[in-house]
Amino acid sequence: MSLRVIHSESAPKAIGPYSQAISAGDFVFCSGQMPLDPLTMEVVAGDCSVQARRALENLAAVAQAAGASLKDAVRVGLFLASMDDFAAVNKVYEEYFPGKPARTTVEVSRLPRGVLVEVDCILYRKN
Repeated sequence: MSLRVIHSESAPKAIGPYSQAISAGDFVFCSGQMPLDPLTMEVVAGDCSVQARRALENLAAVAQAAGASLKDAVRVGLFLASMDDFAAVNKVYEEYFPGKPARTTVEVSRLPRGVLVEVDCILYRKN
């Protein structure tokens, strides 16, 4: 099985020593995406819903660069700065994952750059 680094200019550059995603056979392992504007690399202003939408748009751009879409998600990891945002983020999340992939949601003590949400996923490309 060959591994391939996935990169999209439509998503924020990695802010550490990692790739936006790695393709491994039929699977794509997408790193966590935060609500950063891909052009400015700044955190988007707004509440958890605004930030969730930006993070999911970034994740969708990475999926597209891998020749897939969020409809191909089999597992999603959702990281929240506060579980109080669970319902609001879920409302946005449902727009991006109508297929209801498996998911883990956790509240974390802190996320990079003080963001409110980060999301990662595993995609399965049906070749």
